[in-house]
Parts: sequence; structure tokens; C-alpha cells
Amino acid sequence: MLSITKIFTFEMAHAIFGYNGACSNIHGHSYVLHVSVQSAKGLDYTLTPPGFIIDFKELKEIVNTKVISRLDHKLVLSSDYIKSLGSPLFKASLLLFEAEPTAENLLLFISKELIASLPVNVTLYSLKLFETATSYAEWVNN
Repeated sequence: MLSITKIFTFEMAHAIFGYNGACSNIHGHSYVLHVSVQSAKGLDYTLTPPGFIIDFKELKEIVNTKVISRLDHKLVLSSDYIKSLGSPLFKASLLLFEAEPTAENLLLFISKELIASLPVNVTLYSLKLFETATSYAEWVNN
């Protein structure tokens, strides 16, 4: 199996509704996202011209359009969190999630967006989302 990985960074704030700890308060992270893809076809010894699974520039454009532009410098809160505030909070920087915006749920969102957007001959292989330098969640396509 052959795969390629492109690394992205973005800044995002969130809060976890119902969590018993500091993460229940709005706070931010500098996220690092690793996106790995592989060829949907079996590979022989070499790739046919131009020799890419997908051009890194094309992968960058897809991820930036479908994921980074939607999450970077946003406040991501769940519907439950918004309801708990008791008043509507509407701002351009707010992204409303149905689920709690944990690293795990963010990866599920990212995987759905990318799977639907990648070219037909490219398969999403794995995602790693670092919430801090020492903590990450990982999604792997089985």
C-alpha cells in the first residue's frame, strides 16, 4: 500500500457541553491535521504518468476548501451548548455542530467532507488531528 500525507494547521475555539472540567468553558487550540490518502486502484511497481496518487496542490485545495476554511478561526459549539446559554448567539465566526466539537467528532466531520470531495481514484486513508502537541485523535479507513 502506498499513501501520501499533507499536513495542515488551523486555529479554532470550542467548548464541550456537559463536560465536568475546564473544557466546558470556551477555549482555543492550535490544531494540526494530517490528511493521508491512497490510490483507490491497486498499484504495480510505478504509478502511471504523471506519477502521483493525487497532486499535493490538489489535495491542499480540497482540504482548504472543504475543511480548513470552515473551521479556521471559528468558534465551534454544539446545539446543546447554545441552548444552555439561554439566549441566541449569532456571529459569522460561529459554526454550529449537532455533536460536541471534540477531536473525535471533528474527525468524523472532516472525513465525511473529504470522502465526498476527493477524486474517484483517490481514497481517504487516515486522519490525525492534534489538539495539543501531545494529544491527538485518529481516524483510519478500514
